[in-house]
Amino acid sequence: MMVVAIIGLMMTMSVPAILRTMHQEPLRQAVNDVMTICSHARAQAVLQGAPVSIVFHPLLREVALANVATTNSMGGSVSSEVPAGGTKTSASPTSTLNSTRFADTVSMDMLDINLLEYKGADEARVRFFPNGTSDEMTLILHADDRYRKITLEVTTGLASVEVMR
Repeated sequence: MMVVAIIGLMMTMSVPAILRTMHQEPLRQAVNDVMTICSHARAQAVLQGAPVSIVFHPLLREVALANVATTNSMGGSVSSEVPAGGTKTSASPTSTLNSTRFADTVSMDMLDINLLEYKGADEARVRFFPNGTSDEMTLILHADDRYRKITLEVTTGLASVEVMR
């Protein structure tokens, strides 16, 4: 009887941790999605030898990868625009994240690109270049009472996250 009670207690304590691991909270998911899209855009620009853009739709809370070059059946390179549709799409069987829409609880409090504010704009583009550089970008995401600041380092095109209080 005691063993069954201990096992029951252990299971009730572990269920919330398992659920948190399986279902990421909206702010964490939004930050992970932006970081993944930025990383993929930089990699595509370097590998394809052509600029790649990320398109932000601040009012719709959407981010999409654009100008992704893919190879067609004849071996040529074809540039395609990934539409912002609020869904996660994949351009390859490895299911690379190309677009996302933030949860209703996540808002963009700031979107600066090359020192210009785009928070209220319909569309804003961040470019990644073949030499590994990118436009300057600062994005602040807000959910509940938590803030996350995502910045792009201009000379390396790498994104970093900062917890703001």
